Amino acid sequence: MRTTIIPAQITTVEDKIAGSLSMSQIFLMISPVLWATLVYTVFIPQMKLSAYKMPLILIASLICLVLAIRIKEKIVLEWISVIFKYKSRPKYYLFNKNTLCERQIDLPVILNSKTVTKKTKQASNDGDELKLSVADLIKLESIMSSGKLAVNFNFKEKRI
Repeated sequence: MRTTIIPAQITTVEDKIAGSLSMSQIFLMISPVLWATLVYTVFIPQMKLSAYKMPLILIASLICLVLAIRIKEKIVLEWISVIFKYKSRPKYYLFNKNTLCERQIDLPVILNSKTVTKKTKQASNDGDELKLSVADLIKLESIMSSGKLAVNFNFKEKRI
């Protein structure tokens, strides 16, 4: 059984369809014909040649023919795409060692979480002050700290 070795560069060889023209060059040369057909049939006056249709057709043809020219075995369209990719890539790369990506972090386990309570001053109302003795305040504090207390606020004025 005969075996032949295929070189690795076989994938980089571009197929030539007609003469030295590749498929992308032929497509670029056919696209002005399709554009001219579209302009001729869709733009007003339809199916008639007018003065403003000719520059549209000629400009599209000129652009496509320039893009199909080969420079150093690549067409101009490929060179433009290479330049665009180069210009659009990031210019500065920032590497942050402090990111948490792919790291195992040992966090301490907090068993008892304490809540912080704010001490606020009550606005003094001249007629509604309630005087409590020290013994009553101690009882009130023990009731509030037990957790069995339900607090309801009732306002004298109805607010919407």
